Amino acid sequence: MKTSPVIPATIEFDAEGVPCAPAFGDRYHARAGALAQAEHVFLRGNGLPRRWAGCTRFTVLETGFGLGLNFLATWAAWREDAARPERLHYVAVERHPPRREDLQRVHAAMRANGAAGVIEGGMARGTPQIVAPAAQLQAAWPPLTGDLHRLAFEQGRVELLLAFGDAATWLRRLQLKADAIYLDGFAPERNAGMWSPALFGALPGLCAEGATAATWSVARAVRDGLSAQGFEVERAPGFADKREMTVARFAPRHRPPPNARQRSARPAARAAIVIGAGLAGAATAHALATQGLDVTVLEAAADVATGASGNPAGLVRGLVSRDDGAHARWHRAAALEAQRLIAPWLVAGPARSDMRGPVCGRLGGVLHFAGDFDTMQRQLAAGGWPSDYVQALDTHAASAQSGLERAGPAWLFPGGGWVDPAGLVRCLASSPAITLRTGCAVTGLRRLHAQRWQVLGAGGAVLAEAEIVVLANAADATRLAPAGAVAEWRLARSRGQVSWLPAGAAASWPQRPQVPLAGNGYVVPLPDGRVLCGATQSTDDDDGALREADHAHNLAVLQRLTGVTLRPGTLDTMAGRVAWRCHTDDRLPLVGALPAADIAGGEAAAPARAGQPRHVPREDGLFALTALGSRGITSAALGARVLAAWVCGAPLPIDTDLLDAVDAARHRARAARRAAAR
Repeated sequence: MKTSPVIPATIEFDAEGVPCAPAFGDRYHARAGALAQAEHVFLRGNGLPRRWAGCTRFTVLETGFGLGLNFLATWAAWREDAARPERLHYVAVERHPPRREDLQRVHAAMRANGAAGVIEGGMARGTPQIVAPAAQLQAAWPPLTGDLHRLAFEQGRVELLLAFGDAATWLRRLQLKADAIYLDGFAPERNAGMWSPALFGALPGLCAEGATAATWSVARAVRDGLSAQGFEVERAPGFADKREMTVARFAPRHRPPPNARQRSARPAARAAIVIGAGLAGAATAHALATQGLDVTVLEAAADVATGASGNPAGLVRGLVSRDDGAHARWHRAAALEAQRLIAPWLVAGPARSDMRGPVCGRLGGVLHFAGDFDTMQRQLAAGGWPSDYVQALDTHAASAQSGLERAGPAWLFPGGGWVDPAGLVRCLASSPAITLRTGCAVTGLRRLHAQRWQVLGAGGAVLAEAEIVVLANAADATRLAPAGAVAEWRLARSRGQVSWLPAGAAASWPQRPQVPLAGNGYVVPLPDGRVLCGATQSTDDDDGALREADHAHNLAVLQRLTGVTLRPGTLDTMAGRVAWRCHTDDRLPLVGALPAADIAGGEAAAPARAGQPRHVPREDGLFALTALGSRGITSAALGARVLAAWVCGAPLPIDTDLLDAVDAARHRARAARRAAAR
């Protein structure tokens, strides 16, 4: 499903300093104070913080994020409450989000003039309590693309998912169970879409047991819309000059049962085993640990990152395509998530001569050389991509950005860059909640009673036992999975050779690229003076020896992308490395609970639903993150976050269409559709 361009908000201030939206002729909050309104209407209206006391996790859904003030008030309440839930998930939809500079401007104005407001008694919260959280929100503010953006705070214990676009459309594509709903937005007579029957109709599928809702509006359409969807609706004392407000409790007479994908979640699990310590395994272990699980990582090799994750460097960047299909949308969302994950590690920790932090790399932009500049501009305009995600550069601008005289236009991904994947793996696996065991070859799995698995080693010895097992060991996952579970997978294993010029050879260049370059290959200037280039790709090829022909191929890539003519004999100085990548036929990863190996005697999807991944029965407690292909650094972080949220029953950081595209059961669903079409 192609995303629509995001139109940023236009924000002005009225005579009293209250931020307004001239497009809707309405204020963002009551004159009596934004935080006071948030506390009275949305927190108290949903029984917070009392209702979340002692919960492991609590999820809030908001239908209009605006300037983020309801989120900041909720976050502040969470911080101050000794009985707070372990994890607060806040999911919000906003059609016209503010630009980062506008968010900073409005928050600064509120601090200056006290427009946030306080109330007497109760929690009595005011502007000072949100100063630090507001600064963190501003710093983390994402590019305004029509995607679902995951922002993490408080060491991951507070998670904000921002969906930019039409609220009714997004609510049909979200995957969560909300405990409290904040129905916000401009007045119904000014913004009817935020209070439409379609929006209310999407709420039942997003409500947890006992969910509540609150809004400042008492309009008949609002109350009737909630009542029609199974909410018990009441009036309550309003805030400031509003005499009444609406509160509601979800109490439907009938609730449809969860689908097979939802039933495969294991929110009560406290431990997991991850097989494989490459990018997929380390990212999965890190994401599960962030969700509160104790994780054991088993790696057959003597060290981590011995496969393709051991290459000297790899790129992080998104994609642009004409149709903005699943492939482009996945890699855009994945690149943004990877950048958020990697960036802090590039600047933290002890300084070293070759790097700025514990992971060697730089997110200073990537140039992807393209074709016709006019075509690129039309494509950019159609997609509405913001400049902090991607820019179309003509030949002159691309040359200035790269520091090379190479002719040709290019896409610039400003937040992209390169990273040492082995260093990233070690950082990901460094959490105290993760136990890493290398030299542990896994020979098989054994299912136990009570939803537990044992992982077996040589001679049938039990290496580990847990409720959850994740196969993150590339193509070898098919060896360990029940045969019937992966029969429909379309996996390929391809050999890739990367090459690099030693620092001495690169130093003789008349020009050296200032940023990584891509376009049917890549070139990465490394901080130690080497220049990495590659990579070859050949399927069904098990030759681990370096090949001169592959060095020659990579050297040709280097010369094509840089425009530099290298002196004779350069080929003889090149070093390299061979590794194998695992990928699917559609070049998207496999994420989530494995399809059931044998359903002949048990659960089966109805014929009309068998072609939908969400209805494919699953193996109990057995998950996978594999087939990351040649974009493992980009895909690992998002794939791991999706898997961890799926396991724990937390809100998923991608929409339903995109989840269907990467679901580990999608090949079985396709087979069912083909069978039905015969």
